[in-house]
Amino acid sequence: MRKIVLPALALALCACSSSTPDLVVPTKAQVQWQDMEMNMFCHFGPNTFSGREWGDGTEAEDMFNPSNLDCRQWAATAKAAGFKGIIITAKHHDGFCLWPNPVSSHTVRESSWKDGKGDVLAELSAACKEYGLKFGVYISPWDRNDPHYGSEEYNDVFVKTLESALGSYGPVFEQWFDGACGEGPNGKKQVYDWAAFDSTVFAHQANAVIFSDVGPGCRWVGNERGQAGRTNWSTMNIEGFSPSGPKPTQDILNVGQEDGGAWVPAETDVSIRPGWFWKASENDKVKSVRKLLQIYYESVGRNSLLLLNVPPDTTGRIHPIDSLRLMEFRTALDSIFADNLLSTASRKLFFWGPYSAKKTNFRLRRNETEQQAISAQYESKPIKLRANVEFNRVVLREDISKGQRVKEFIVEALKDGKWHPVAHETTIGHKRIVLLPKTSAEAIRIKILDTKAKPKIRVEGVYMDNIYFDVSDPKTGGTIKQIHEPLTLDLGEVKSVSGFAYTPIQNGVGGVIEEYDFAVSIDGKNWQKPLQSQIFENIVNNPIRQEIRLPKAVEARFIRLVPIRGSKGGEYGVNSFEAL
Repeated sequence: MRKIVLPALALALCACSSSTPDLVVPTKAQVQWQDMEMNMFCHFGPNTFSGREWGDGTEAEDMFNPSNLDCRQWAATAKAAGFKGIIITAKHHDGFCLWPNPVSSHTVRESSWKDGKGDVLAELSAACKEYGLKFGVYISPWDRNDPHYGSEEYNDVFVKTLESALGSYGPVFEQWFDGACGEGPNGKKQVYDWAAFDSTVFAHQANAVIFSDVGPGCRWVGNERGQAGRTNWSTMNIEGFSPSGPKPTQDILNVGQEDGGAWVPAETDVSIRPGWFWKASENDKVKSVRKLLQIYYESVGRNSLLLLNVPPDTTGRIHPIDSLRLMEFRTALDSIFADNLLSTASRKLFFWGPYSAKKTNFRLRRNETEQQAISAQYESKPIKLRANVEFNRVVLREDISKGQRVKEFIVEALKDGKWHPVAHETTIGHKRIVLLPKTSAEAIRIKILDTKAKPKIRVEGVYMDNIYFDVSDPKTGGTIKQIHEPLTLDLGEVKSVSGFAYTPIQNGVGGVIEEYDFAVSIDGKNWQKPLQSQIFENIVNNPIRQEIRLPKAVEARFIRLVPIRGSKGGEYGVNSFEAL
């Protein structure tokens, strides 16, 4: 990994301002990437047709057979919703490739779709170009189909897979690497050659931003809830870590590290539905506009890029429910941010020219030199608002090309001739949307209480949001059990059982069951296990209701879920356990 990452770090470190040589800064590609703000994720493949989240690689190629694939409809929807790019799951964990990968026999070429002549990547890359969107690919290194997986030879196969996908479809703005390997304790283990993978990406797509838990281009935000840290540094220490090996904790991924040695900004990936692949059963569970606004404020508004998954259905089109919700979301954003409440004079002042302490009208409260700027306090002159307006949003930006500097700030409002603090936050970064209670004031000002160097920020705007106000998380409910405690349910009488459902506590509080046995009994004494040593797919990152179907229905009065392994070792949370 050092051969690939260290040159990028050297570039970042050498590009700093001469007066602040200790600040890590992004590459030009990283700045352009964060300027995109919102991109669309499209999970699409055999799982779309099987209803699974993680396929096992044994799916017949003919399972993939969209009846009316229309990537132009994806692109048109994304464009209208305000996304700047689309990332497609070109190869998920099941190994199925959405393009005719020459080193795989598990691709669209082997399916009956378009008589084996189809190519989703070709169609989507062309659609993105037509609609002025950037094109990105997700390619999972985990492969539950390839016979070479688990051997050194597989790394060569995967390099050739990358070469095929990245060298055939034009510019790729982001390469998405998932470090997942859910084979289990007795499954195949692959030692990935990340140095070779990264160098292959850069050889074919020199400006691509590489996503993984440790970058080097951008990092996972540490959850799949759509929530970046309220404090969010774009810097993090990545030495000694790898995307699939030892990695920073989820808390560190969520907030970054103030003095991190690499520029690895957070990307917030979340699905518009409970799961990542389309399911008819989730058509009534598409996230509300208010929930999407909350996600926007807690991702883009917290110095992160938002990657919102909108999965195509079995026809190969974005479902009308999802498309309508995206248009409603776009309309809400346009409504909220259409009317900038700064006075005309303030807008000219705070939008004019490059970022600098002078041109954004910031001043030192003490006479400090640049070298003494750490921990110095700065404040803006009063920023006048239009008369008789109410507001509850203040949008700030840092010039991240000069590094991330601000550590702590407050927003003050001028009311009746007195200044009142109305918000107290930490980092700013690429964009910070400060959420305030509804406020009426003549002017506002920003005080920088702590900074790593002279602040390079601007006040972009002041707005009133009448659509979204605090959406508090509902009570988590549920109970915490020890990992050795099974869940047993008496159905009251002998019934036909086709499966079961396990729902963890919301947000995975208390941990979740990862591996389990499922047992059934007529009398509560003699038990049979129709399922043994099974895993819940992606439950740690996305702790939602799990519905598991048996190979065939069984007669039972008692059902039992026996935890084998949990995400937090000795305990797990349960909201509900029920028969299907």
